[in-house]
Amino acid sequence: MIILELTSEDANVLYAILKSVLSDLRMEIAGTDNADFREGLKWRQMFLEKLLASIERQESIGGREAS
Repeated sequence: MIILELTSEDANVLYAILKSVLSDLRMEIAGTDNADFREGLKWRQMFLEKLLASIERQESIGGREAS
């Protein structure tokens, strides 16, 4: 296991970046015809959602958009 220590400001920036990437990824999944590629994208989506949830728990971001 790797433990990454971030300042609150860094965590907020990372949170905002992950939210943006996740939004783009959802659009890419919707527009992808190749089933194997789509499954890979869905795995990546689940991974990003897990990271976001972890940041929310650790930083009490609780769904508010980081600035």
